[in-house]
Amino acid sequence: MNIKILGTGCSKCHALQKTTKEVVQELGINATVEEVKDINKIVSYNVLMTPGLVINENVVSSGKVPSKAEVTQLIVNALAQEEQPQDS
Repeated sequence: MNIKILGTGCSKCHALQKTTKEVVQELGINATVEEVKDINKIVSYNVLMTPGLVINENVVSSGKVPSKAEVTQLIVNALAQEEQPQDS
């Protein structure tokens, strides 16, 4: 699983990164949590307000810091999608 935190380094971005890393650790999943600070890359995700949360290249949240429960649910939902068989 690839998780990206989109933001220029503000306190909300740091809070989202911290929460996301805690959730990944608590769930015991294999995930990369990456910070994306380049404004051009952030805009390429069509995120106009940071922080943004991207899971497996899908923007799942932007413009707010989701609660720990919300981040957990977003990651669990993404895990469920990973496990679904892909149509050929």
